Amino acid sequence: MTDYVNPKELLQEAVQLAKRKSDLPIRDMLVRGVLAGAFLGYATSLVFVVLSQGLAPIVGAILFPVGFVILVLLGLELVTGNFALLPASLLYAALFYLAITSWRTGNGGAVADLVKQAAQKKSLAYAALGLAGWGTAFVKAVLCNWMVTIGAMLALISRSTVGKIAAMWLPIMTFFALGFEHSVVNMFLIPSAMMLGAPISAAQALFWNLLPVTLGNLVAGAFLTGVALYTTYPAKASPVVAQTPELVMSHDEQEASLAAAVGAR
Repeated sequence: MTDYVNPKELLQEAVQLAKRKSDLPIRDMLVRGVLAGAFLGYATSLVFVVLSQGLAPIVGAILFPVGFVILVLLGLELVTGNFALLPASLLYAALFYLAITSWRTGNGGAVADLVKQAAQKKSLAYAALGLAGWGTAFVKAVLCNWMVTIGAMLALISRSTVGKIAAMWLPIMTFFALGFEHSVVNMFLIPSAMMLGAPISAAQALFWNLLPVTLGNLVAGAFLTGVALYTTYPAKASPVVAQTPELVMSHDEQEASLAAAVGAR
């Protein structure tokens, strides 16, 4: 029996999942969002540790999806109020800073250099381009979250845990390898770089990265994935649910037949 979920069933499950998430208490949304932000911070710092050892960037991209897989399998909230995740990202960034600088006794070495370089590319480089830089960050954010939200959808395309992980891994690895912009990742990366001495101000981080990137992430998730898939696979009454009573009756009939056969012996 296959564990594959076809696109129409996937959209039905996605709609049901969305309804359950909308009913979550604010406390649960915040707690799950905090945890999601921390796990993405773990994954991002893992990538920079790997890159600091001289390995190819594609290796980092292959490893990055571990954070996404963890938060999806645990049912956490990745994009429920992105800026609500900022305090958690800052906390992990502070702990990461203390860890790689040996409690502020060192400069963080090669890992710190890579973090600072990446953060400056994601803020100061855009600022240098003016309006074109803001637009570039926005477009990269759209392209990023198109893949991220497809990853979230693909998490529903398999009934097995292994199948879910494999399906999620592909689009998440793709966006990271291409260097696109994800607001939650940047909430960890840029503050980390600032703590390590990168010449980035809070205003530059917010205006040239977090603002356009959050907007771009939102547009991609809402329209390129949500509306697009719902339009072509409208979520109607699930045929699987409709067939459930028949399956149960068939199973009961089989049991009754078996009991009758045993009794006849």
